[in-house]
Amino acid sequence: MTAPLALSARLSRIGAASVLTAAAVTVPALLPGAAQQAGAATLAAKALGVAASKQGSPYQWGAAGPNRFDCSGLTLYSFRQAGRKLPRTAAAQYGSTTHVAASARRAGDLVFFHSGSSSSSVYHVGIYAGGGEIWHAPKTGARVRLERIWTRSVWYGRV
Repeated sequence: MTAPLALSARLSRIGAASVLTAAAVTVPALLPGAAQQAGAATLAAKALGVAASKQGSPYQWGAAGPNRFDCSGLTLYSFRQAGRKLPRTAAAQYGSTTHVAASARRAGDLVFFHSGSSSSSVYHVGIYAGGGEIWHAPKTGARVRLERIWTRSVWYGRV
């Protein structure tokens, strides 16, 4: 196995969270001013891991964990477990994040589904997992799951 292939195989076994954690520890020492970005990456990786760990939990309107969730309840719970407090509703969470372009989105960013041009049109939220997918609590009768983003009517926010 060539060195790049060996490294690639090793990274896929380690997992994204470990890579982000390693970057959070290493990058600040190498690049002045990178500590804040590394801290945000670690926070996002932790929240993403919490959301993924809730796979299969049932949806319940108004629930914010630890065993049942609605969409904003899952994001609130995930980031709270990672060490950051978010507001309760999807629209309020959108208002509390740093808005980022789709081209700049990263795993752990929040994905806000909207039906108009104002923040009051936000109706759903999930956590971006990469590859065009989100972890979310979709609707009554469904369970927390990883799913492909199904519309272009989304905005991204970084916690």
